[in-house]
Amino acid sequence: MHAQINGIRLAYDDLGQGLPVLLIHGFPLCRRMWRSQAEALVAAGYRVILPDLRGFGESEAGTAPGSTDLLADDLAALLDHLGIEKAVVGGMSMGGYVLLNLLARHVRRMSGACFIVTRADADDETARGKRDHLIQEIGKGNPGAVPNAFIPLLFAPETAQRRPELLAETRAWIEATAPAGLILGLRAIRDRKDSTALLPGLKLPALVIGALEDKAIPVEKSAALAEAVPKADLRLIGGAGHMVNLEEPAAFNAALLDFLAGITP
Repeated sequence: MHAQINGIRLAYDDLGQGLPVLLIHGFPLCRRMWRSQAEALVAAGYRVILPDLRGFGESEAGTAPGSTDLLADDLAALLDHLGIEKAVVGGMSMGGYVLLNLLARHVRRMSGACFIVTRADADDETARGKRDHLIQEIGKGNPGAVPNAFIPLLFAPETAQRRPELLAETRAWIEATAPAGLILGLRAIRDRKDSTALLPGLKLPALVIGALEDKAIPVEKSAALAEAVPKADLRLIGGAGHMVNLEEPAAFNAALLDFLAGITP
C-alpha cells in the first residue's frame, strides 16, 4: 500500500485486525525484514503496520534533510492516515532511534514501546566520523561502501556460516536502497539526540530485546536501556546478532507476543 505522507509517497503494509502494532525497520533495511513477525502477529489477532521509512524500500526520500524528527513525524502522520489513535510501537536499531523520538514528541500515540537491538545514547565523535565517511563515499558514487560496512556487523557468526542466503537477501535490500535514502538515514543516525534522560519518565509498558552476539549494538546497551525504563522487561536472545528477528524468529516472536499479551487495548 502507499499513501501521500508529508509530501512523499510512503509505502507500508497494513495486515490483520486487532490491537495495532507498528514495527520500524533499521538502517539500511526495509519493511520486508518483518515477514516472520507479521505472520505470527496476524495469526495471534493483531493489526500489524509495517512502513518503509522515507528513502528506504519503496518509499520516496523527498528533499528534506534526514532527521529522527522527520522520520517520526512521518509515522505519526501515517497513523492519522490509517485512523489509528494509538499503537504499540517497536523499533529496531535506527528504528529504535525513531521510536525514542516518538516517545519524546508523540507519546500520546503509543500504548507500548518495544526497543529492539537499539540504544538510547547519541553517537560519539568516532561514530559520527564513520557516518560522515559513508556519506562522502556515497557522494563519490560508491554506495556499495554501505553494505560492505554493515553486512559484517549484522549477523552472528553461526548465521553467516549456516544461512548465507539470508546474508545475500539482506545485502540485496541494502543495495536496492537509493543513495538519497542512505544519506538521509546516515544523517538521522548521526545527528540524533541523546535520549537517556527520557527513559526514567516513561510510563508505558516496555520491552527491550537484545541479542547476545550483536556486533552493532553491544548487549550491554540493551541492558542499560532496560534498567533505565521503569518496569521494562528485558529479553536477551542467544544464537543471534543484530538481525535477531530474522536469525531467531521463534524466540523473538515468543518474546514479542508475551509482551503484547499484557497490553490492554
